[in-house]
Amino acid sequence: MMILPSLLHRVRLLFATSLCILMHGSAVAADDRPAAPLPAGFKLVYQQNFQGAGGLSDFVASDPKAWQWSKTNGNGALALVKQSDYKPSVRSPFNITLLANRLLGDFVVEADLIQTGKEYGHRDMCLFFGFQSPTNFYYAHIATAADDHAHNIFIVNGAPRIKLARRTTGGVNWGLGVWHKVRLERQSGTVKVYFDDLEHPIMEAEDKTFGTGQIGFGSFDDTGMVDNIRVWAPSIESKRTSNFPSLGSE
Repeated sequence: MMILPSLLHRVRLLFATSLCILMHGSAVAADDRPAAPLPAGFKLVYQQNFQGAGGLSDFVASDPKAWQWSKTNGNGALALVKQSDYKPSVRSPFNITLLANRLLGDFVVEADLIQTGKEYGHRDMCLFFGFQSPTNFYYAHIATAADDHAHNIFIVNGAPRIKLARRTTGGVNWGLGVWHKVRLERQSGTVKVYFDDLEHPIMEAEDKTFGTGQIGFGSFDDTGMVDNIRVWAPSIESKRTSNFPSLGSE
């Protein structure tokens, strides 16, 4: 029996997602191939699977005491364990951790995320990008239900966050104890966010206010964990950043 190429591709995506859920603390693949195709010229520029607590030294945070290395089911992860002692000067997420001293313009980032908070409409995890300063950045807010302040791509530009997405879904099902594969693509001002299904984005936006900046993870005011981070880009700029304190190392 002949399997159509599109069906075969879907089977492969389903298999990759299953591995993400069952093996979140280990490398999802034995090489640097992404779970979905990359734009031309993109190459692997960063990866981290937190097998040891030393991986935390790559990151800075709005409150380092809110983050810790967690060993779950024998695997390591970066865990947001409590609300950060951080008060942004404009309405925006409290819990932020950023990849330190590395700046990206166009990029693709994939990571495994799990939400560990209670279920409610704004239950979320966030991906940060184009981060210039604590009052100038973008973030994708992935939440249970969409409204004016949830489940959208937002810009913080010296004022309370404003939604940017030209299209979103109604929300996602984080579930309980479930790891999810999340992917964010940014190219020439276009941003797409994927949640498990890496063929159909859950939100899309276009904005060029901020260019090269830091990327990172977190939550508006919930808890969760991050693992198996991989970043592809045409290039990555090494530059000292001082927006937040270092998470330190083991």
